[in-house]
Amino acid sequence: MSTTMSLNPIRSLTADDLGIGIAAATAGHASNRPDEPEVGIEDPLAVEALWLLERFGGIIYTGPPGTGKTWTANKVAKALTRGEGSRVRYVQFHPSYQYEDFMQGFRPLEKGGFKMEDGHFVSMCREAQRDPKRHYVLVIDELSRGDCGRIFGEALTYLEASKRGLPFKLASGEEISVPINLVVLATMNPLDRGVDEVDAAFGRRFAQVSMEPSRNALQQFMEISGLSEPLTEGLLRFFDFVNKRAQSNPHAAVGHVFFHDVNDAESLRAVWEYQLRFLLEKAFRLDQQGFREVHGRWRAIFPSDESVSNEEGTAQESIGGQFDAEQS
Repeated sequence: MSTTMSLNPIRSLTADDLGIGIAAATAGHASNRPDEPEVGIEDPLAVEALWLLERFGGIIYTGPPGTGKTWTANKVAKALTRGEGSRVRYVQFHPSYQYEDFMQGFRPLEKGGFKMEDGHFVSMCREAQRDPKRHYVLVIDELSRGDCGRIFGEALTYLEASKRGLPFKLASGEEISVPINLVVLATMNPLDRGVDEVDAAFGRRFAQVSMEPSRNALQQFMEISGLSEPLTEGLLRFFDFVNKRAQSNPHAAVGHVFFHDVNDAESLRAVWEYQLRFLLEKAFRLDQQGFREVHGRWRAIFPSDESVSNEEGTAQESIGGQFDAEQS
């Protein structure tokens, strides 16, 4: 892997640019199914990841919920390590995550006292250094949920492709370096509060791949699942409508992965009842009429189902009550 750092600004690539929009849909229905085909090192996912990693210190897959960010990161990690789970480590950032968890810090001992121990990042650096001819991959989910500057500390500078292998000191005073063969993949929602900090910290260091809701991927899911043509057409109309609304209200974006297990009317209704309803109520919490329009488009998927009218009443009462309470 080359250590040459590109002088151009970060490239923002779409899922279709990388060939992963439709590939993600046709490879299988979900990211954790045991019968799902694995992504090989020759797959466009892995090929493009390697191309980016020659120029940047890592890759951030960014997009709204349900667009396959984690699926893609997991598949790339498995491809680069040829399915060897011992060479992949998964971490999820959150507001209370600290330098001591990720880099190095004291850990309490059962018999009392404390001992300095490596965190996930330093452990992966050491493992990669001992095996320089193979890739080791650290996957960071929800990158923007943590305080990246505090979590990475001095290591931020040395994530750059041009600074890999250069020694630096940890807070403990111990010297270490980030090896060339350590791959860092991350995911984030561009609407998270910590995105500005991520942009500042990783702007010159990581490539960003934009993962957007894909109508083509949704259509592929429905073909694979055998959903009836009327329901498929209705779902596609709803998908187009809600994501057009998301142009002015980004929180309303609905990703295609929400529907990867849909194969009949019952499973389609369950997506609304247990997932989409809550996402969209939150997105339109200050726009009651907007929610009614979106919900009406959803109900139009099932024109002959009389029970939907009861569902509408329940949902309208919920959003109406929440809206009224916030206004008061």
